[in-house]
Parts: sequence; structure tokens; C-alpha cells
Amino acid sequence: MGSVHQMVAIVGRLGVRPLVQLSLPARRILAYMALRGQSVSRGTAAEELWPDIPEDAGRANLRRSLWHLPRGWVTAVGDELMLEAECDLPQAHQAAARALNGEALTFDEIGLLSNDILPGWHEEWVLPAHEAFRMLRVQALEAACRTMAAQGLHALATQAGSAAVVAEPLRESAVEALIEAHLAQRNRYDAMLCYKALAKRLDEELGVMPNAELVERMAFCDRVPLAAS
Repeated sequence: MGSVHQMVAIVGRLGVRPLVQLSLPARRILAYMALRGQSVSRGTAAEELWPDIPEDAGRANLRRSLWHLPRGWVTAVGDELMLEAECDLPQAHQAAARALNGEALTFDEIGLLSNDILPGWHEEWVLPAHEAFRMLRVQALEAACRTMAAQGLHALATQAGSAAVVAEPLRESAVEALIEAHLAQRNRYDAMLCYKALAKRLDEELGVMPNAELVERMAFCDRVPLAAS
């Protein structure tokens, strides 16, 4: 079996530790196995990796790709293939679950959730997981922003909120969370910048205004001077 110190990262980019030289077929196999997160049969792997060719040709491609891998990264038990390395995706899921449960996140966890799975990969076996993880991480970052703003962790709150907005600029609830985090710091300037950017995007993309409650919130914020600390 491979060393427990072997790591395959697929959040943000594909990377491995320890560093080894990998061919394109080897990189593709490692990314696929890391994304699956469990053992997979050769037949399923061949079908999902090469969906447009006959099964025999897909299995032949799979064998050739496995030959490109350095020893110890993927092992076979019967017809099942197993990745012998840790992956960062479970860590990201754990961080997201904590955020959705109302817990604060660390700076590193916010950084992990600020990235998509395998950005730039457009294969059929990647896209569903990519979209599902994007939705999860945006929801988690927004929740973390609200939680940490309420706890007075303003710097981390704005980091989480900003990451959510970067991922989904038209998500009004995420922008609202970031605005509230800014206002909790008495930072009306950045709050108003966020609001104006949202209003512009909504107008250009959808031809609508932000929701009425947010419009009124920002109008009130613009009218009322800040109380002294």
C-alpha cells in the first residue's frame, strides 16, 4: 500500500504530495480516483473516463493509463481500483458541514472553500461534482460569514463573505451577508461598494433591482450618521 503521507489535491488545482512527475493519463486517473473518493470497478472507471468508445477500448485505455502511474498510488484488488492517498475534498466537505452547522471557520478553511474542484476541467465525470461542490461551498461561506460576524470575528467574516461573492456574484444573500459583516465593523464605505456592485450586476444581467429589504437597508445606512464608539 502507498504511504499515508501521499496526498492528492483536487480543490483549487490538481496536485500531489510528495511531488512526482506525472503524465497526462496518470494525472487524469488520479483526479478521477480522488473525486470518486472510494474504490471503483475497472468497468465503471473505463465507462466514465471514456464514455464515447466501446467498453473493450475503454478498458484498454484504462490499463495504459494505470501503467503511467508511479507504483503505490492506485492498487487493484480483483476488479476494484483503490486510491492509496489522502485527498483534500473530504477536508473541504468537513469544513463546509461545520460552517452550515453554525460554527466558525479558520483562515485556512476559508481558503480551502474559496476554490472549485478541478477548475478548467470540463469532462463529463467532473462537471456534476464541480457544480455540487460550488453550491455547497458558497452556502458554507455565506453561513460562516454570518456566524463569524455575529461572534465579532469581523476579519474572518469578511474573508468568507468576499469568497462567497467572488464565487457567485449574483447571489444576493451572500452579498447581504458580506454587507452586514462590513457594517458590523462600521465600514459603510465597503458595504456601499458591495451594494452598488450587486445592483449593477443585477441590472446588467437580469434587468432587476436588489430585493426591496436590501434597498431600504442601504438607503437607511446612507441617511443615518454612525454613532460614536
